Amino acid sequence: MSMSSGYLSTHILDTMSGSPAAGVPIKLYAIEGEGRRLLTETVTNADGRTDAPVLAAGAMTPGVYELVFDVSGYFAALGVGGGLPFLGVIPIRFGIDSPDEHYHVPLLVSPYSFSTYRGS
Repeated sequence: MSMSSGYLSTHILDTMSGSPAAGVPIKLYAIEGEGRRLLTETVTNADGRTDAPVLAAGAMTPGVYELVFDVSGYFAALGVGGGLPFLGVIPIRFGIDSPDEHYHVPLLVSPYSFSTYRGS
């Protein structure tokens, strides 16, 4: 069996300030039936990206995955929202069908909304 050549990457843009979101913890899970298994944990750098792929080439297999972005501390550090945040932890569940492709899952986030898409 050959190793897959695809990989998974992400980045976070703060749409409130128009800048990358640095220091945001990210977890990646594999969804297995009704449960999930933690694959890796990372944090965004000053460019809002991770220093390495979230899932490296050779590690991707077809299946359902979930990226979990913990933005609560990021917005609290900016003094936004006070009290209980409207958005604290944002899960994004997606499927990988072709493990030889590059999957990029960006997060565009403000204290009150978020969006994502399959990027390039």
